[in-house]
Amino acid sequence: MVKKRNRKVGSIKNELLQKAKEAMLSAVQIYNNPSIQFKSETYIVLSIIAWTYLLHAYYRKEKIDYSYFKKTAGGRKSYDRTKYGAIKHWELERCLDEKKCPLQDDVKQNLKFLIGIRHEIEHQMTSKIDNAISGKFQACCINFDRFVITEFGSKYSIRDHLSVSLQFSSLSEPQIKQLQEMTDLPKNIESYIKDFDENLSDSIYKSPSYSYRVFFVEKTVNHKGQADQVISFIAADSPEAEDLNKTYCVIKEQERKKYLPKQIVKMMQDEGFKKLNMHHFVRCWKEIDGKNPKNKFGVMIGDSTWYWYESFIPYVRKYCQKNGL
Repeated sequence: MVKKRNRKVGSIKNELLQKAKEAMLSAVQIYNNPSIQFKSETYIVLSIIAWTYLLHAYYRKEKIDYSYFKKTAGGRKSYDRTKYGAIKHWELERCLDEKKCPLQDDVKQNLKFLIGIRHEIEHQMTSKIDNAISGKFQACCINFDRFVITEFGSKYSIRDHLSVSLQFSSLSEPQIKQLQEMTDLPKNIESYIKDFDENLSDSIYKSPSYSYRVFFVEKTVNHKGQADQVISFIAADSPEAEDLNKTYCVIKEQERKKYLPKQIVKMMQDEGFKKLNMHHFVRCWKEIDGKNPKNKFGVMIGDSTWYWYESFIPYVRKYCQKNGL
């Protein structure tokens, strides 16, 4: 009986993950379709659905009841239901407010921003909001894929299905100025964006997980046959960087931060996982084949010293949570 129930739980979780993946893929594909004008609104709705299904799958995996209910006098659960009898599950905002929500604050704020925009546009027509909030869309998509891989593996990743969106013309200076000033934004949307951003901490506002900002430059080459990449990176201390508006993110070329095992163990202990020790840490990375080069979780320096990248830390945190450390 227990095995049958567990198969059902796993089946529903996998179905939620598949639906989440399809919803996010649809959101991105529609947004990148040049013939569709209603793209931002559609992206917002579909990405919110995708994240809702994804967090439902997470809570189901963690055996957290994501339904609305009340406790009866006898201690049993009385579930809230729709008019036609279906159990009411949490909407995305309730999923984000759950104290056991696994998402970082910058990821949560990105989603709460999109939820707020949806509230502003769902009862009235709007237009020309794409460029003003596209950085939030890009962050939302990247956050989704990162969380899927961290929690459920690459099976439900969307990165292999996507490519860079192309356009047929470059932007003129008047067009760029118009985009920066957001002069055509509906007043309610403009006010919402400014109020939301101003209430964020500086660290969250600048985080690429809240809004993904890059600076594109037209690149020329001296000789035929030289590579001409679509995206170029500029140095943080270059003259070009000094002229950038604060709405752009300067990408610094730097060495990735590395950690020794004992540093990560100390970090997790400071977070409250007091039982974690080196024995547990070794079991954690062996469980997911952490030193396999294809995972890119770390690097060997010298003949015998292995350093871990920051990308491995969420897996250690998840291991601690799963094993009650």
